[in-house]
Formats: sequence, structure tokens, C-alpha cells
Amino acid sequence: MSRFNTRTARPAVLSPVTTTGRTTTNHQGAVGHLRDARSELFLLAVANFVGTDTFYETGGTRDDRYTRLIHTVAVEDPTWLLGLLRWLRTDANMRTAAIVGAAEMTRARLDAGAHGHSRQAIDAVLLRADEPGELLAYWTARYGRNIPKPIKRGVADAVRRLYGERSLLKYDTESKGYRFGDVLELVHASPSAPWQGDLFRHAIDRRHRADAEIPGHLDVLARNVHLRHAARLNPAALLDADALAAAGMTWEDTLSLAGDRVDKAALWSGLWPSMGYMALLRNLRNMDRAGVPDDVAEAVAARLADPEQVARSRQFPFRFYAAHTAVQSLRWGHALEKALRASLANVPALPGRTLVLVDQSPSMFPGYHFSTPNTSDITPADQAKLFGSALALRAADADLVGYGIENYAVPFHRGDAVLTVMGRFRMEDGTDTPAAVRDHFKGHDRVVIVTDEQTGNMWTRTPGLTVDSTVPAHVPVYTWNLAGYRAGHAPSGAANRHTFGGLTDAAFRMIPLLESGRSATWPWEQRAAA
Repeated sequence: MSRFNTRTARPAVLSPVTTTGRTTTNHQGAVGHLRDARSELFLLAVANFVGTDTFYETGGTRDDRYTRLIHTVAVEDPTWLLGLLRWLRTDANMRTAAIVGAAEMTRARLDAGAHGHSRQAIDAVLLRADEPGELLAYWTARYGRNIPKPIKRGVADAVRRLYGERSLLKYDTESKGYRFGDVLELVHASPSAPWQGDLFRHAIDRRHRADAEIPGHLDVLARNVHLRHAARLNPAALLDADALAAAGMTWEDTLSLAGDRVDKAALWSGLWPSMGYMALLRNLRNMDRAGVPDDVAEAVAARLADPEQVARSRQFPFRFYAAHTAVQSLRWGHALEKALRASLANVPALPGRTLVLVDQSPSMFPGYHFSTPNTSDITPADQAKLFGSALALRAADADLVGYGIENYAVPFHRGDAVLTVMGRFRMEDGTDTPAAVRDHFKGHDRVVIVTDEQTGNMWTRTPGLTVDSTVPAHVPVYTWNLAGYRAGHAPSGAANRHTFGGLTDAAFRMIPLLESGRSATWPWEQRAAA
């Protein structure tokens, strides 16, 4: 009898999120599997909207845990941490977590007397012109006004890339504690071109004198002053889309300057061509309230649904769901569904039979039991049913299940809209993940669980049953962690048990990679190896 050369034999593959073999008690009193520092940090980073409460952790507790992990890894493996922070700010589009991470990495390395990596990390996470001031504000609020050289040099590197006339108009506002001029005076950035030298001097001048004269080479700033003066005399000047774009007028400034003196429908009709993708997505309800004509709405919808525009925008898939729930007009529905599908284009089309389980327990709804609601505009429960629905719709043959204590099949048909399938889930009490897997596993080729991993002893109908034990060892179980808590519900990293975090292209590629018999690496290492 063959012991090894069997039908279920597969190459041993590894994935990067790894448990240590040690266990603890999770937030529900059940056995939780501990991860190594890099794995815990990764899962927390991709789920951590800084300062935001989750069901089991306050924002402050999560932020403290994030800082401790950053400090540990900054000394133990700074090259890995630099890769994480760069990826976090770019592909993962996690702005605040990346900025905080770079600042705390610098603090930890300074405290340890270590050199290198910090300047590069600071530069890597600053991708928008308001972010140098954001980082300095975080640093000084936490560590005082003594700014070390790696911070200064990294910020100066970013300033040379980011500061321009249009960014000055958009981000150098009186509401900011650190204006462009403040940043320049602190870090002493050298301009990369003569025009930027004029801009730097003007940014410092206008910080100290609101009526500072604009140098002759800064044409956009001059046009902005001229247009504002013209609009005060005749608000119809704000209806000229070309003039608005040439003057670097943001949609926020234009609406503020117009007040009630300009027809809002006409104003939005002129504004939208120069607006960024995210701004359009977040202002659909305002356009409806203003009563923009159908031809304008059709043009906006076409831009939103364009797959190339969706890819360039790097919007999270759940942003399209949030926009869908915010609008009341039916004219945006098809465009938002197309945009959502485009944002999920890299969700794998899995062969064979797939069981997809989507956690809809109360802990997936932060704020449900808090007196102060969560500030996020979409819950982990929404993210879970969005990804679970998309995965099931794209799979060759899938069973889709929602669960808490009880569990239930979610019906769908090929060709259903993702947004429609999402509406078929319901919230459940408690969490019994092992029972949900046991009740619905029928010889599937793989199991995918989208959850916060906090299954509970108090809820289970079958004491002693675990996620790991409910599925044969040769069948892969993939857990998508959407909360980043310390303890997981199963082992991870090898032996057909894998945990992922983040709803990004790199995360979506993990399942096909592992099933092809290749070990998976961290997302930023995937790109380097491609």
C-alpha cells in the first residue's frame, strides 16, 4: 500500500503569515493561535484605520499594539519593515498607518542607536503634498519639537517631489498647523528647479504675510488670484471649466467661493471634468441634490465605470459599495456595479468546488455595542460579504454561506450583481466558525473563510470542534482576516492552512499561487519576483 504517492499528494507550500505553535485565549475565550511579530504586524497594518475602535479593541489599544510591533520589527528586520511601509502606502493605499509606521520606525531605530532605513521609509510613505506636514505634526505631538536628521532628510526628499503650484493651492490652507512654509523652514529642502525655488520662497512668505506678492514665474497662482477677484465681481466666472482648471481651483474652493450666488447644477456641471476620481465618487449625492442634468450624470457615470480610471484611482472595492449606499438616485447604480467589478478584477476565478464562508457576527459590525459608533463608513461585515460574494460569483462552482451562531446558504446565480448578492446576507448572533464549516463542507476542493477570527467557546454547539479539525488535512483552508486581532482561529503558514490580510491584488493572487505548488511571499516581494 502506498503511503506517500496518493491521489491527494501535493507539494508542501508555505505562506508568509505564520503562527508560532503557541496558543492563547482569544477575545471570546476560545483557543487562539499566536503569530510571529511580522505576521501580527502585517495583519494589523492592513486592517488598522488609526484611532478607530473595533468591536474588541479601542482605537488607542490598537494603536499602542501597532506601535509596539513597529518598534520590535524596526530593530529586528528593518529591510522587511521598509518594504511593508512602502507597499502599505502605495498598493494597499493605507495612508495614515503608513505615515505613523514610518515615524515610529524612525523612533525605534534612533532609540536603538541603529543607522539607515529611516530616511528612506519617511520618503516612501509621503505621496501627497499635505503629508510632510502630517508626519511632522504627528512627530512633534508625540515626541516634541526636536526633529532628528532622518525625519528632516526624508521629508525634504518628499517635498522636492510633491510641492508645486497646484498642491500649494489645494493643501496649504489656514486650517493646517504645519503650513508649507513651516515645513520648508524646518527641513531646509533644496529646490529641484528654479521655479521651485520661487515657489518655496513664496510659500514661506505667505505663511508670514497673507498678502505676499506672487513671483512672476508662478502662473497658476497668478491666475488663481485673478479668477477669485473676477468671481467676486461676477460669480458666473466660476462656470468656466477651463478657467477653473487653469487657475488650479479645487472643487471645495469653488463651491465655497460661489456660495448661493451660482446655480448649483450649473456649477457641478462645470466642476466635474477637473475633479479627481475619489472626489467624484464621494459627491454623487451632492450632484443629485443639485439636480445636475442627465447628460452630465451619464458622463460622470462613464468615467466612474471606466476600468482604466478605476485601476488608476486605487480605490478600495468597498468605496464603491459605500457610494452605492449613500446615493438615492438610480442613475448611478449600473456604473457603480461596473466600477466595483473592475476593482475586483484580480479576484481569482477558482476552478473546482469552493466553499466560501462569510462571518456576519456582531463583532464584524464595529460600533454595534459601542455608545460611540465606529467612524468608518463601511464595516468589516460589509467588506466580508463584498469579497465573499465576488469570490463566489467568479468561481467555477461555489457554495456561499453566511454565519454567526447559526449559518445559512446564500443563494446566487452566475451573472448576479455583486451588490445584489451582498443584500442577501443577514446579521447573526455570536460566532461559531467550526460549526459553519462542518455543516457546509461537502468534499469541496478548498474552503475560504472571511472573518475576524474570533470564534467563541460560549457560542459553540460542539465543544472541542476547531476550524482546523473540520476539514481534511489535504484540503486547503484560506482565512481572510479583516480585523488584525492578535490571535487567529487556526494554525497558518503551512500544511494547507493559510491566513491572508487586505483586499488587494497581491492578496487575491495568493490562492492560485499556493495551489500551483509555489510558496507565497509578502505582497511587495511578489512584485519584485514578477
